[in-house]
Amino acid sequence: MSVRLLLLPLMLLLAACQSTRIERDFDPARDFGAYRSWSWQEPAVQFRPNDPRLDSSLTEQRVRAAVADQLEQRGLRQAPPGSVGDLKVQAWMIVDQRHTQVTNYSGGYWGSPWNPYWGMPSYSETRTFDYQVGTLLINLLDGHDGNLVWRGSAEKVVRRGNASPEERTEAIREAVARVLSLYPPR
Repeated sequence: MSVRLLLLPLMLLLAACQSTRIERDFDPARDFGAYRSWSWQEPAVQFRPNDPRLDSSLTEQRVRAAVADQLEQRGLRQAPPGSVGDLKVQAWMIVDQRHTQVTNYSGGYWGSPWNPYWGMPSYSETRTFDYQVGTLLINLLDGHDGNLVWRGSAEKVVRRGNASPEERTEAIREAVARVLSLYPPR
């Protein structure tokens, strides 16, 4: 059996995991054009699980800056300190442990329906892969009644490695931009 055929399912799995999945939900009864300002719903950035490797003030600063920048690009201004904006913003950083299984089949050769089957026996090999998926979730709540009016999220496989502060900042900026690219709903 060719090694390439064994690697094909794994490569397809990894290729599928590289893309960022974006989702959104919103209240269609809301007039999103009426929202002009925003403020943070404290705690502004929450982490799940409560893991010190994820939960850091540096990550929170990056998320806050990226969200503020994206909302400003959409015409929303941050409310003055001490006042409540038309929208309240809260972000979540969530990391989940996931598993997937890949099964490879090889061997076995079958004859025609008129002839008995023959050939070498077939076998299968199943491997389990563990990986982590990071989700950035941004909630926008109505500043007056506190109800959720818009939610967006981005999900991506977490890569291990020593990222520089600049790379971390850029990754958060890209994720926030992708999530908020769906706001306001059209």
